[in-house]
Parts: sequence; C-alpha cells; structure tokens
Amino acid sequence: MHSAATGKLVFIVDDDASVRDSLAALLRAHGFRTAAYSSAEEFLQRANFARALCAFIDLRMEGMGGMELHETMIKRGIDIAVIILTGHGDIPLAVEAMRAGAIDFIEKPGSESQILGAIDTAANLLAQRPQPAVPPQVVAERLSRLTLREREVLDHLVLGMTNKSIAGKLGISQRTVEIHRARIREKLEARGLADLIRMMR
Repeated sequence: MHSAATGKLVFIVDDDASVRDSLAALLRAHGFRTAAYSSAEEFLQRANFARALCAFIDLRMEGMGGMELHETMIKRGIDIAVIILTGHGDIPLAVEAMRAGAIDFIEKPGSESQILGAIDTAANLLAQRPQPAVPPQVVAERLSRLTLREREVLDHLVLGMTNKSIAGKLGISQRTVEIHRARIREKLEARGLADLIRMMR
C-alpha cells in the first residue's frame, strides 16, 4: 500500500547520524521525501509540518527525548503520525508511547517491512482523517487555477456523474475525463471526490 503514500514527506529525528542516514536512504529508495534532524529541539524549530506523513522519533536522545517530544507535539497541535524508534530494552517505554498516541514502535535497526508497514499505517490514518474546512477565499483561489474544461468536469463530478456519463455529456473520451480529474484534484489540493464535494458546498 505504501505506493499510495509515495512522495510524501517523512521526518527522522535521531541523534545517531548512522540511523538517520540509513533510514533516509531506505525511504528515498521507496520514493519518499525525507527531512532528518539530530535533536528534538532542532525538529521543533525547523520542521515544516504541512503535508508531512509521519515522523520516526528516537526514544532516547541528548536533550529532549522522544516521549517528551511527542508530548510537546500534541500540546502544540502538531498532528502527524509518530513512530517510535527504540533500542533494546526500551520496550516498556515504547508501549507507554503507544498508549500516548504513537502509532507503532520499531526496535532498531528495524527491518524494511517493519518500516514500510508503519508508513502504511500512517498513510491509512491520514486518508481516513477528515480534511479541515477550506476557507471560501482559498477555495476561490484554487478554482481559479482550473481551465474552463476542468471546471465543466468538476461541475459534473460533484453532481455524482460517472466518468463515462461525463465523457458522453461533453463529447470527450473517458481517458480524457480521468486526466481532467487528476488535474482537478492536484489543482484543488484534494485527496478525492469527498474533498471536492466539501469544497464545492
């Protein structure tokens, strides 16, 4: 499933450079963008949380540890999925972190399947989360990006028409409708039809 999340930004917060480098290399090999930080403090100060998928956070670091970082993120309303990275012997703490809202923990170094599995979980959570309401002026700005034909397709989409029906109505091929739909989603920054309908209300 991780292909659906490909291209998303994944954070790595660990004071061990070798862990940051190896995890970043693995994630990039699977098509993810990464941003790595050597401390919790640097992460909180410099990270751009918009559009991020999840964060791999080391439990034990110099300065602020992973548990305290996660608590700080919750207090600040930084709502991204957290996967705890833990050394041997820290399992009880990792379980405590999951009770506090972390979605998974991985004992270092972690296998490729464990890491990608945690990302799948994060992607599923993100897909199921309702998107916050988009202010009308933002919707208007995004709509202005559409071509006349894309706007026609959008108007039919939100009425519940199928690709085949839209193609027949507009005298174009179904494949062309699919291309328009993809461009509409991209320009309106929508995950799918439900987001488009919410914006057009």
